Amino acid sequence: MPTIKIQGMSCQHCVMAVTKALTGIEGVTDIRVDLKTGEASYTETKPVDRAVIRERIQKAGYEVV
Repeated sequence: MPTIKIQGMSCQHCVMAVTKALTGIEGVTDIRVDLKTGEASYTETKPVDRAVIRERIQKAGYEVV
């Protein structure tokens, strides 16, 4: 289960925004965003380019660190 560190999340709305940003990426399922740790994890059903993950999160207004 890949895990990514995200900077800029401060509330439950942020968690929902990141979850929504990752939803719909082909091959990404079981998305879990943890506000306390500032991390998101997900299951890959097929290989997913990390650049796509980073781009979606940045478009939502957060930074992958």
